[in-house]
Amino acid sequence: MEFQDRHVVVTGGTGALGSAVVGLLLEAGATCHIPVRSLTDSRRFAHRGHDRVVLAPVPDLTDEAAVTAFYAALPSLWASIHVAGGFAMAPIADTDKAALQQQLDTNLVTGFLCCRAAVAAIGRGAGGGRIVNVSSRPALEWRQGAGMVAYTAAKAALAALTVALAQEVAGQGILVNAVAPSTMDTPANRAAMPKADHAAWAKVEEVAATILFLASPRNQVTRGAVVPSYGKS
Repeated sequence: MEFQDRHVVVTGGTGALGSAVVGLLLEAGATCHIPVRSLTDSRRFAHRGHDRVVLAPVPDLTDEAAVTAFYAALPSLWASIHVAGGFAMAPIADTDKAALQQQLDTNLVTGFLCCRAAVAAIGRGAGGGRIVNVSSRPALEWRQGAGMVAYTAAKAALAALTVALAQEVAGQGILVNAVAPSTMDTPANRAAMPKADHAAWAKVEEVAATILFLASPRNQVTRGAVVPSYGKS
């Protein structure tokens, strides 16, 4: 119960990876605050109704005022985990400025705004805290991003943000890290790639366990890391 009496934000908490993270946090005693587009959209969320799950309507995580207000209303915050993001696969010839901006908004801008608000919220306490972003394998291995350059650029920028911010706030006792998963074994990915070697994919529960460690009080020294979470692929 290492998260007992600790409050943790999980953006994207109703998705496959986010839900796995929330499940582990609840087992460890955390109270999870999850921004959702609407309460109706989250009605099938596996952990809905749990007495330590708080769903909060935040329709757009690129809305600076809405993100700031959400974090400002939280109790003393220990950790903020940013799973929310978006994916688009297209060659550059089919990627216009709007498509690039959409990837930057869903992956970089949301991460930046949530990090910014989380630093302020954690700073209201006295014991420091943790921030974990979710980048991707192409953010570290750029050649993996062929055919999805907008997504790769956005996730690479998020990785750079993670490392720079980790150095900036280390003196405040806030440890900032990221994970960089390869393709994860989710129902959606299996449906999209039915002939792939699913056994080699990163398992959602194992990526979630890596996130949990980085966000935990057990992590006393790791900061500025973008941790490869590739499975066997």
